[in-house]
Amino acid sequence: MLKAIAIDDEPIALEVIKNLSAKISFIEIKMSFTDAFEALDYLQKEKIDLIFLDIKMPDISGIDFLKSISGAPMVIFTTAYSEHAVQSFELDAIDYLLKPFSQARFLKACNKAYEQYKLKNNLNENTSLPESIFIKSGYDQIRIMLDDVLYVESSGNYMQFVLKDQKILSRLTMNEVEGLLPASLFVRIHRSFIVSKKQITKIEANSVWIKRFELPVGSAYAKEIRKITG
Repeated sequence: MLKAIAIDDEPIALEVIKNLSAKISFIEIKMSFTDAFEALDYLQKEKIDLIFLDIKMPDISGIDFLKSISGAPMVIFTTAYSEHAVQSFELDAIDYLLKPFSQARFLKACNKAYEQYKLKNNLNENTSLPESIFIKSGYDQIRIMLDDVLYVESSGNYMQFVLKDQKILSRLTMNEVEGLLPASLFVRIHRSFIVSKKQITKIEANSVWIKRFELPVGSAYAKEIRKITG
């Protein structure tokens, strides 16, 4: 479980972060602050793993706030402005979320933080992986067991989840699907395909086989496939 705080001078923005975090099992928002200096006092007394940090604040910028902390926790910047992205990553920020951000994009950032947390604390990566996800198909929210997913394919304005025994269409983007599927279990092999690593049965020069399905490997994603084979 990641212990987190949120800092933003806009109360509505803090509510958004708290609501999104409430849907993620490994994130616990311990406190939220509209005053960065109150947050600084809190950090001097409490151990926190992650900060959701706004950049444009009246008394001190998020960038300067982070620079002022010795041994700072992990940080995910949340801002309406894109011009500080490069500087934020120079400060080793986990991610940079541009407002307004979706649940899927928020989850992707949190997954990155949790991967870092597990590496730092030598946790078994399988202990907290979800067994299933919910996706919206039509008017229904359908639970999909991750073990049943063979691959996901982009199909126009939809994503098609190809399972062992059925196919399900959902109006999601490729980036949103990447955010929902754990990176330790799934890999993107093409601009149109994400596959289950454990379902790969054969890897060729320009394609992979998932059971009886041969899927193309895009040149930009070949490196990820090579990682699987070592």
